[in-house]
Amino acid sequence: MIPSLIFWAFVFLVSLFLLVKGSDWFVESAEKIGLALKISPFIIGVTIVSIGTSFPELFSSIAAVLKNTTEVVSANVIGSNIFNILVIIGLSAVVARKLIVTRSLIDLDAPLLALSTVVLLFVCLDKKINFGEGIVLLLAYLVYFLYTIYQRKGEEEETPEIIEVLPSRVERREKEAGIIEKEAVEKIRLDVKTFVLLFLGIAFVLFGADWTINSIIKLSEILKISPALISIIALAAGTSLPELVVSIMAAAKKKYEISIGNIFGSNVFNGSFIVGICALIKPLVIDNLTFSVGLPFLITSTLLFVVSSISRRIHIWEGSMYLLVYLLFLAKLFNLF
Repeated sequence: MIPSLIFWAFVFLVSLFLLVKGSDWFVESAEKIGLALKISPFIIGVTIVSIGTSFPELFSSIAAVLKNTTEVVSANVIGSNIFNILVIIGLSAVVARKLIVTRSLIDLDAPLLALSTVVLLFVCLDKKINFGEGIVLLLAYLVYFLYTIYQRKGEEEETPEIIEVLPSRVERREKEAGIIEKEAVEKIRLDVKTFVLLFLGIAFVLFGADWTINSIIKLSEILKISPALISIIALAAGTSLPELVVSIMAAAKKKYEISIGNIFGSNVFNGSFIVGICALIKPLVIDNLTFSVGLPFLITSTLLFVVSSISRRIHIWEGSMYLLVYLLFLAKLFNLF
């Protein structure tokens, strides 16, 4: 049993690494190709960059549906959203000692995050998500997406700030506002490496997603636990690593809007688009653990996040409280109280 456990744990970690790394390579290469083809930096920001960084959650969820372990989808998404708020925002607040929330995030992103969470909660009440509810979730994301484009397009026209095209994840997130120096864009040249990384990224994502789910199924059989329990903790945290790196680095550099906005967009995408797409493929089942523990903690963490944002400050003590609530979430999952 122990050799098998070690082997499949290793497979899970390697597959998760390939999934996240492949997503990173795909986003970077696709973005570079888009700029070289003279596609608007704004369009690239709100499509390739913002959506591409959630590819690990998306493809691991699709792989779970295709392998008929649909309970993994809700566990992965709900676990990721809880991790995003409680751990990523919590650590970011501790690192920065104080996160400043901009008015645009309060006026636009906070209400939309709260609304998308309410819609997700509503469709989860009967412990299953069918085709029609998947359509509702996708329509909700479409509204969010179109409104975000409209809002950010207006901000782009009003904002005189200019930033350079840089390769790191944090700088790519900054370009979601669509403000890229024209001269820098013109310097983008395509080479063989770009296309190699693009296709390697796709291959890594597909292979990583497939074997991540395979390893979760095997580990659940060995440990005699639900795949959802592994997904809501390990898979959720692993697929959220890109957001963790982006937000903490941004917080350390006092780039608060990137650090916080990164989580708003990711959570809406996870709860609306990913669940919606998967529900179109096959009806989704929500296991008892995700329903009884995951959903209440998702509601609690989202409420904490929105209330904290309204005050326009998330202090270090609030960040520490977020982390303590996540520890409470883990304890509840393992029925320690």
